[in-house]
Amino acid sequence: MMNDGVEDLRTKYIKLIYQEYDTGKAAYLKGLPILLGQFETFMAKTNTGFLVGKEASFADYNLFDLLLNHLVLCPSCLDNFPKLSALVKSMSARPKVKALLESEAFKKIPINGNGKQ
Repeated sequence: MMNDGVEDLRTKYIKLIYQEYDTGKAAYLKGLPILLGQFETFMAKTNTGFLVGKEASFADYNLFDLLLNHLVLCPSCLDNFPKLSALVKSMSARPKVKALLESEAFKKIPINGNGKQ
């Protein structure tokens, strides 16, 4: 269920990036706190640091990936979401994830195929 919620957000993000970037970015960013707030609220209830359970799941990695994209789109988008910020921080610190994020090959990969951020 949580991964479906992540995919719903990803679908909105993809629509923005590939179809409505020039005309819809401001509206998307205005509505983003509501969308992120749903994950924040859920994580506050579970209070484990993850979406599902006490360990990172596929849904956590999926949300982490999408949040990294959103941080490029709007670097301050997580400022009011301590649980989501902590998720990004903890996932980024995992040794293999950290090594990937710091690799030159990863840094050269474009975020979106159309070059928009």
